Amino acid sequence: MDDDTIFAPMTAVGRSAVTALRLSGSRTRAVLQSLCGGCPPPRRTSLRRLRDQQGELLDHAVVIWLPGPGTYTGEDAAELHLHGGRAVLEGVADALLDFGLRLAEPGEFSRRAFLNGRMDLVQAEAVNDLVAAETAGQRRQAIRQMEGALGHLYEGWAERLTRVLAHQEALIDFPDEDLPPAVEAALMAEVEAIAAAVSTHLADGARGEKMREGLVFVVQGPPNVGKSTLVNALAGRDVAIVSQHAGTTRDTLEVSLVLGDVPVTLIDTAGLRETRDPLEAEGVRRARAKAAQADLVLRLVSAEAPGTDAATDRLLGEENGAPRESRPTELVIGTKSDLASAPPHVDIAVSALSGEGMGALRDRLATIAAQATLQIGPPPLTRQRHRTLLGETLQQLRLGEGEREPELRAEALRLALRALGGITGKVGVEALLDRVFGEFCIGK
Repeated sequence: MDDDTIFAPMTAVGRSAVTALRLSGSRTRAVLQSLCGGCPPPRRTSLRRLRDQQGELLDHAVVIWLPGPGTYTGEDAAELHLHGGRAVLEGVADALLDFGLRLAEPGEFSRRAFLNGRMDLVQAEAVNDLVAAETAGQRRQAIRQMEGALGHLYEGWAERLTRVLAHQEALIDFPDEDLPPAVEAALMAEVEAIAAAVSTHLADGARGEKMREGLVFVVQGPPNVGKSTLVNALAGRDVAIVSQHAGTTRDTLEVSLVLGDVPVTLIDTAGLRETRDPLEAEGVRRARAKAAQADLVLRLVSAEAPGTDAATDRLLGEENGAPRESRPTELVIGTKSDLASAPPHVDIAVSALSGEGMGALRDRLATIAAQATLQIGPPPLTRQRHRTLLGETLQQLRLGEGEREPELRAEALRLALRALGGITGKVGVEALLDRVFGEFCIGK
């Protein structure tokens, strides 16, 4: 990377008041001298005329010169704040290409920051999460991770495990020494303590992943119970077709909401009933499949007709014989409360048409969403990659605990340390980099 200087827009391409370009690499200073007619003072905003190699004026821009290593990437860097017209951006980009720079690949700035020790891999992933954050809850989680809370937790375990491994190697290297049994017992106690901490961390209910990826709430019930009407009311717009004819909804329909600072995908489904119509039957199958994977099922019961037939009861009952504790959480909602009193077994009664009970329902759903993603104590896992590597770490720690041969125990501890280091990028990360940073936008 010594002679490879890159640039990319930091703002969305399109007509705007200002467009910003980021530069990074060893040739940044020389390019600024040519482009601006001299390098501006470091770390100060400076108004400069930008000219290409032929001397043509490209823009009056605000330029910031950022000498390394105290920069985002750890390299010499610069920012060009241009007027937002497309012609201005294209002209400056062409000039930078003529100066020998190249357009950055997705995530390349953050990748360089990682390779130059400016952040660990967990923090780099948090940068991408922060860019993609759509709710306050996602923002808070990403900032906490970007500031190093999750990485520090993993590095603390790695340091403890490194000390254990060092002592274990000493026991192997000096087998003739008359060491007291308490030494080995202390090592095994530390391994058990680390394994217990990792196990507790894994058993977090996927709260961090749910905050990052969003929850899924499925609206389910018999035909004409008011599912689509309720979805439209919660969404605040007409997203589902509403009809008095049973079986109008044949497929699942998804709408994105924010409830309690948590992103939620609300899914409208086909009415549950026995049918010989193959299209409607497929809709019923999809409705049951979505409900089986949901974080919450909004089970609707009409106040007009609180009872259902035996066939619908079967469809609303046990999914494929699964025990109740393995099924998604249900919230029973009595609909059409403006027409009749809600049946006694409902959790909340509403009328989507009159608005009765809708405020209370939104508050209830927001509370459920907040509780499902509540984060207390150490920062939660946020990605399946972390969960997989921590699972490998725990597996090797358990194997090490069960090994009587010190050499085999040491090998298990080494594999555990390697898996743990793969999360933050301390060891064995080359195969991960393209996959991790390929998800980033160009300017990061």
